[in-house]
Amino acid sequence: MKTVITFGEVMGRFAPNSFLRFAQAMPGEMNLTFGGAESNVAGSVSILGGKTRFVTALPKNALGDSCIAYLKGLDVDTSYIARTDNGRLGLYFVETGANQRPSNVIYDRQDSSVAITKSDAYDWDTIMNDAGWFHTTGITPAISANAADAVLVAVKKAKEHGLTVSCDLNFRKKLWGWDSSKNPRELAEETMRKILPYVDVVIANEEDASDVLSIKAENTDIESGNIAHDGYVKVAQEISKQFPNVKKVAITLRESISASHNNWGAMLYDVAEAQAYYAPLKDGKYNSYQIHNIVDRVGGGDSFAAGLTFALNTPELANCQDAISFAVASSCLAHSISGDMNYSTRSEVENLMKGSGSGRVNR
Repeated sequence: MKTVITFGEVMGRFAPNSFLRFAQAMPGEMNLTFGGAESNVAGSVSILGGKTRFVTALPKNALGDSCIAYLKGLDVDTSYIARTDNGRLGLYFVETGANQRPSNVIYDRQDSSVAITKSDAYDWDTIMNDAGWFHTTGITPAISANAADAVLVAVKKAKEHGLTVSCDLNFRKKLWGWDSSKNPRELAEETMRKILPYVDVVIANEEDASDVLSIKAENTDIESGNIAHDGYVKVAQEISKQFPNVKKVAITLRESISASHNNWGAMLYDVAEAQAYYAPLKDGKYNSYQIHNIVDRVGGGDSFAAGLTFALNTPELANCQDAISFAVASSCLAHSISGDMNYSTRSEVENLMKGSGSGRVNR
């Protein structure tokens, strides 16, 4: 397995204990961990057994040092992280929802190191050397014009070096604000349409294609939790029609019954085969995982992207059905783990793929 490179922002994540609201927890204790879509993918792929390299910009201070130490502890290569004299560590705050109360995220990322760092601060040619896969998301270009340009330069460089490029669309309405002449959806679509011509594998959730590319699934009502999984075949086909370079489209299918109960599955569409693969399956038919009593759903999509990336880079898992089954099982387990990072191992994921989902104690 060649090195998987990810590029984006890693942040400090503050979360009140248990299911406390911010008003209950502050002033007082909150948990501080590190998280961010692309760093989550790098760390999760590494935990599964892959070789990863994470590229970002961090301030030259103790907070940046601690973040790098955390990533190194996950066996992620941090050699090409740019260190800045100006800028800061981005932060975000998570209030975990329960039952009918949704989770809430507050971002504090303005003027972070990634936001102010220009694309030429990264040694892309050296970074891409010896690697086989490059992954980024739609979150990083939402942060600033500098970050958007860096992502565009990075995907171009990745293709020049022969890497497979994946991109999770990951629409974040709260972040797309660096061009006040456009609303968030307009800015996201304009920016991502410049990046996607260099992408081989598009990853999205049930809403992203609509929010970012104005491609809507039929017979689906996100707000009511009613997901018509077969309607996403046409979404994938339209994405590949608009971007002929795309070889695969993966879409997670989350039915949000409440903040504590989600049904979870996904589709992988192979463009060359014109075939859609679903997971999980029961008796050959799509049958979503029923996830009750969710511990933490933030990072669930990143764990899916990590599982898919790992599987597609692992020969014995690289066929489409196994790859999507592995990715969905991996992300299902991530919902039981507090924090952004998915600490599930390959053997645990494969056990769930084979039907071991009872949660019985391993002795």
